[in-house]
Amino acid sequence: MTLPPLTSTLLYLDNVQVAFDGYKALRGLSLALAPGEMRAIIGPNGAGKTTMMDVITGKTRPDEGEILFDGQHDLTRLDEAAIAELGVGRKFQKPTVFESHTVGDNIVLALKAPRGAFATLLGAPPARERARIDEILETTRLASHRDRRAGDLSHGQKQWLEIGMLLAQDPKLLLVDEPVAGMTDAETAATAELLKRISKDHSVVVVEHDMTFVRELDVKVTVLHEGAVLAEGPLDQVSANERVIEVYLGR
Repeated sequence: MTLPPLTSTLLYLDNVQVAFDGYKALRGLSLALAPGEMRAIIGPNGAGKTTMMDVITGKTRPDEGEILFDGQHDLTRLDEAAIAELGVGRKFQKPTVFESHTVGDNIVLALKAPRGAFATLLGAPPARERARIDEILETTRLASHRDRRAGDLSHGQKQWLEIGMLLAQDPKLLLVDEPVAGMTDAETAATAELLKRISKDHSVVVVEHDMTFVRELDVKVTVLHEGAVLAEGPLDQVSANERVIEVYLGR
């Protein structure tokens, strides 16, 4: 019997606390993300942004607090593989693609679909996989680079390819860490458009320092400071918050 969801949110964190050798990385972090929402997370270095991603994905176990996914899955009781299987995908700041393989093959390797002998037994239609690969390459602006070695792509294109590889897993939630670090202005603008396009079908959490990019996303912003939420709301609202200016924007 399937239990009814405990909350209508896709991701729910309540009073999450994490300490490393006495240092409190998260001090009662609470956050709620609606299905289909894109949220930007900002804050100074040491604010707890990476630790937040780590506890959501199961890399770090919180000392206290509750983390629910999709209304009923207690992420504090699951390992990284089980959480990924539920539909939580994470993109780290440094792109990790298969550089010796083509762009298209990178997407194939990441595709969430039965393959090989087992796929043949099930009669999985290759045409469906091909259509999905085409769609992902189009979304990530890499369709014309399908046959290029991934290692030959620009830094920005590698970031898009890794986002495409995440999409191939068909996650419900994408966690994206500083996607525009090291990008040109044109790549940054294109990445904002890419994430807005993705957010029509997925929930997305973006951790970022680039305020111009965050403004282009035009989404609700959560400001972290010392392991807890300092402010939350539209960018203009949090940018005018005196404490946010003091601890982050004014530096």
